[in-house]
Amino acid sequence: MTTRSTRSPRRRTVVALGVVLAVLAGFVVRLVDIQVVNADEHVQDSLNVAFAGKEKLYGTRGAIVDTNGEVLAGSILQYDCQLDPLLITQIDSAVLEKKSKYRLWADVSDDVAAVTGQTPEEVRQIVGDALAENSATQYASLKKGLSTEQFRALADLKVPYLHCQEHPARTYPDGAVAGNLIGFVGTDGQPLESLESSQNSCLAATNGELTYERGKDGVVIPGTEKEDPATDGGTLQLTIDRDLQWYLQQLIAEQTQNMVAQRGAILVYEVKTGKVRAAAEYPTVDPNNFAAADVSDRTSSIFLHQFEPGSTFKGLTAATVIDAGGQTPESTVTASGLEYFPGGVRVRDSFQHPAYDYTLTGVLIDSSNAGISKFSEKVDKQTRYDYFKRFGIGDGTDSGYPGEENGLIYPSDEWGAQTTYNTAFGQGVTTTMPELARAYGAIVDGGVRMPLQIIESCTKADGTVVKPEVAEPERVISESTSAQMREMLENVFLQANYAKAVEIPGYRIGGKTGTGEKTDGNGHYKQGVYYTTMVGFAPADDPEYVVVVTLDEPTKVTSSAANATAFQKAMTQVLKTYRVMPSTTSPVLLPKFG
Repeated sequence: MTTRSTRSPRRRTVVALGVVLAVLAGFVVRLVDIQVVNADEHVQDSLNVAFAGKEKLYGTRGAIVDTNGEVLAGSILQYDCQLDPLLITQIDSAVLEKKSKYRLWADVSDDVAAVTGQTPEEVRQIVGDALAENSATQYASLKKGLSTEQFRALADLKVPYLHCQEHPARTYPDGAVAGNLIGFVGTDGQPLESLESSQNSCLAATNGELTYERGKDGVVIPGTEKEDPATDGGTLQLTIDRDLQWYLQQLIAEQTQNMVAQRGAILVYEVKTGKVRAAAEYPTVDPNNFAAADVSDRTSSIFLHQFEPGSTFKGLTAATVIDAGGQTPESTVTASGLEYFPGGVRVRDSFQHPAYDYTLTGVLIDSSNAGISKFSEKVDKQTRYDYFKRFGIGDGTDSGYPGEENGLIYPSDEWGAQTTYNTAFGQGVTTTMPELARAYGAIVDGGVRMPLQIIESCTKADGTVVKPEVAEPERVISESTSAQMREMLENVFLQANYAKAVEIPGYRIGGKTGTGEKTDGNGHYKQGVYYTTMVGFAPADDPEYVVVVTLDEPTKVTSSAANATAFQKAMTQVLKTYRVMPSTTSPVLLPKFG
């Protein structure tokens, strides 16, 4: 039998236990709310308190590679290292009191300097200056842009007051190879020039972020990390062949200096695809040290410079009068060294000669201004203008190079009497190396103009391949006209006075030279100053490559003969690089005179 005296303590025990269980239940509910139901909200709140931390996660900028996948521009890891001056003083004090196992800063600074390339005095001054400004400072920049090897050497010192933060940096393993095309990025990673800038949407990485909570001892609290991952940039593939580009850059540098010219350039155009296999120029820029190059040398003059093409334009005029004027390689005109035309126009050849009964082929071989002017009368000026435009003169090439310059040709109804004839031999009109290469590609490869490209594709980080939009091939002249032009231009290189200089044993080649006058900026031509051009193709019986060589104001030899050596070596290297078989057929010799 339970008495009242025994029931009372038991009741109190049950009530107390109930209260305890209720409190525990409340804690459990609150704990579930904090750690499960509203965990994200509370973690986010915690990131705003004093012990929240975050780190930037760097994405890697995409590589620029050549047509074979060889890297022209890539990314590496570099390290920005800093010191904790306050901790250095505290450790030094402890060492002097024999309470620390570390070495004195005076000794460690010698090792640090040996790694970073600074002097020990410079390293110690960094700390001294920081403490002089603020005796409690915990930050002083040691050096930025250190390599992985240097970072590891510093880490091996095992000192707690040295910290390095990694970040990606741009590198150009082949230095100046294709530097004018590729461009460069600044020290802050921002693209500054050429394809690095214009193709940034392909190459740029997206940085991520890692956030976490830390305890008072600085240790990251497990389970609090939250990562927003970085996304790497894509890979930009060019049509350029790195090895060929390297060789031609050495070649044009040598030729430019030998001819004492201001600039020089070589462009290699693959006629059946429209792809540029090399775009070499001198002077150039090493993107690893772009500040060392003159501002005018940091971009591509090949794509940004227009010039009067001179006699290379006679090839376009000849193709026009054959295709639209009923002429043939053996059609004739009579022309002397100086001819007069309607409207008081005078046209003079570069050499004096009596009246010759020139064939159209002979006009190209001797590069007669007077002769081509007479042939130009076989079609009206509007027809010539239309053909020049169909060849792509004045329209640019949409190559993919940013800000590409266009040539300039005025509508035919704006041509005065002199301009009407001058345009036939490349005066009063300007073009660019890409426009000229593409036009000659159309002339010799069946009459079809191909789109010109320097960009192959962009492969995104997820593997998606994006190819540039290019124009459709366009017929300019008939196949018959193209075949006749190949024969005539081959005879130019066989019979011109520079024939031996451009000869490549075993191969049939053809082409044309041009010596364009330069203006002084006030509408007048400079005396004795020229822009020389040589454009050629090979093999002549089945063209695969067009090579254009230009020199800006050569002074040792002022005619287009200055370009011959570089052209011959450049075309020889192109044929070797692409293993083009020697010709097995013989050329047809055409007469110069009727």
